[in-house]
Amino acid sequence: MIAKATPRRPELLMPAGNLQKLQTAIRFGADAVYLGTGDFGLRAHAGNFNFEQLQTARELTGAAGVALYLTLNASLRPAEFSRLQALLEELKPLDLDAYIVADPGVLAVIRQIDPQRAIHISTQANSCNPQTAEFWRLNGAGRLNLARELTLEDIRGFAGQTRIELECFVHGAMCVAHSGRCLLSTALIGRSANRGDCAQPCRWNYSLTETTRADEPMDIEEDARGTYIMNSRDLCLVEQLPQLIAAGVHSFKVEGRMKSLYYVATAARIYRDAIDRLCVDPNDIDPRWREELEKVSHRPYDSGFLLGSEDAKIHAEDTHYIRTHDFVGFVRENETGLWVEGRNRFLPGDELELIGPQMRQEKFRVKEIRSLDGQPLPAGQPNSQLLLQLPAWAEAGDLIRLKRPETA
Repeated sequence: MIAKATPRRPELLMPAGNLQKLQTAIRFGADAVYLGTGDFGLRAHAGNFNFEQLQTARELTGAAGVALYLTLNASLRPAEFSRLQALLEELKPLDLDAYIVADPGVLAVIRQIDPQRAIHISTQANSCNPQTAEFWRLNGAGRLNLARELTLEDIRGFAGQTRIELECFVHGAMCVAHSGRCLLSTALIGRSANRGDCAQPCRWNYSLTETTRADEPMDIEEDARGTYIMNSRDLCLVEQLPQLIAAGVHSFKVEGRMKSLYYVATAARIYRDAIDRLCVDPNDIDPRWREELEKVSHRPYDSGFLLGSEDAKIHAEDTHYIRTHDFVGFVRENETGLWVEGRNRFLPGDELELIGPQMRQEKFRVKEIRSLDGQPLPAGQPNSQLLLQLPAWAEAGDLIRLKRPETA
């Protein structure tokens, strides 16, 4: 048996789909961020980073003391390894904190070209037991993302049997396939999920046909929108963090490189507060955490397989998101002071809410809306540049939201 050290405060690992989301993740409390380039990651349609943007990201994270991890977790084909080698040579001077990989061949090439670089094993590797964890550690990996199908009891079983760091997803979308290794997108339209090009056909509406009546599809539906038989719920483990901390998990990962800026800010501020408080008192569960996470667009939340349920975690009734609030503004600053970049429509008289790091939030009523040159405006609109009377504590980087009328 291998003795494990007392768990320290777990890392909060946030997604960064672009530079603005990266800056927001840092400002709202991330200890580390993960992102991708246009090659070899599993989010081909996310706002991936080119080399110049990666340089900027490295400067921003370095200045903030935040770790930066790059995803290289696709399954490669033989002809692609020369391109991988060239990319790794180009990336070496950036001194990134780790690469996230799933393919043993990719790990071997990194060991050849950049042997000092830390390697983290992706959820795509489907690591379900301590023996697999030790295999990866002995082959050069320093961290392992646990398969999302594991229960809390399974995770506790890793203690004392491996020295590799453990990372687990605590929030965000779950995949219909085992640890995300899905062939459905490839089978239907030739876009491989395992190579970053998933079209998410598990979210589509399906009907049933009988072979002699192929032109007469039969709806298997609860309503006119159909039955979404492969549509997974979203993961939310904020209330289970004390058990995961006690189990020795080193890093809590939030899914969502393709999610909104508002999603990144909301998830970061809640999980930052939760981790900090629960490491002091594991009984200090704050109901506001779940209430705030309900205010970001999401499918119905679930604890996944963590608590031992055999439920398939499918939300078959509807593929639509639950959305109670709109992100309507982003606070910016110029030489004359604070102004608001409009993101969605709002009107004079609306009650808005400003949110910032450290759980700061305050509702305020819109008295008037003006352009940057002081002219009155009838409404705030997407991509507009506005002046509003904000709460006194407002700072550049804060976000403004509006409760949707149907939920008010």
